[in-house]
Amino acid sequence: MNNAKILIVDDDLAFRMTMRNALGLRGFTVDEADSGETALEKIRNDRPDLILLDINLPGLNGLECCREIRAGMETPIVVLSVRGEPRDKIQALNSGADDYLTKPFNLEELIARLRANLRRVSHFQMDERKVITLDGVQIDFKARTVKARDKNVQLTRKEFELLWYLVANAGEVVPHRKLLQVVWGPDYGDEAEYLRVFVNHLRKKIEPNPSAPRYIITALGMGYRFELPPGALTTH
Repeated sequence: MNNAKILIVDDDLAFRMTMRNALGLRGFTVDEADSGETALEKIRNDRPDLILLDINLPGLNGLECCREIRAGMETPIVVLSVRGEPRDKIQALNSGADDYLTKPFNLEELIARLRANLRRVSHFQMDERKVITLDGVQIDFKARTVKARDKNVQLTRKEFELLWYLVANAGEVVPHRKLLQVVWGPDYGDEAEYLRVFVNHLRKKIEPNPSAPRYIITALGMGYRFELPPGALTTH
């Protein structure tokens, strides 16, 4: 994991140099981009393992860059920004970011989050073919595909992992902290806004009426519960 290739996208040269040195000392391979346009070109050509992305970029801003990246690949994106308001985090997550840290940040926390986002947790290696059918929506966990009325629906890796864990614990309320630690990693637990954003995405993709969900139910102040209708789950 420490050999992973990290792309730092930031227009602050001093910050890029500091991050290059800090990450390089920990064994990461580091590349840099000073704009969104340069970042997209490097991403297409070099395929980094993770992207550290600032929001305040000249030209193509960080949120636009994030959406462009997410439209074509699942590379983990960690946003680093001086903006620390909840609405800024939610906007970044809605644009496709996996994680968000406010500058200035603790370097060791950043390293822990890089490793968490690079990790492919064995929880999600499903051997059996489990298929769920919900009101014309078919979810195949082995193939990691979702179809709604015979049209493919794109779920990100984290959306799929969140959905899988909720389904695996259908009928039970899964606490916020547990969901965050299973899907994002053991260093998480207080980022409830992450869950609100990703659950909202899932509801829009699988619920007949996202504003009145039938399957992904909110347990106020506690967590989320997946209601699995009788006969909806089959194993092949």
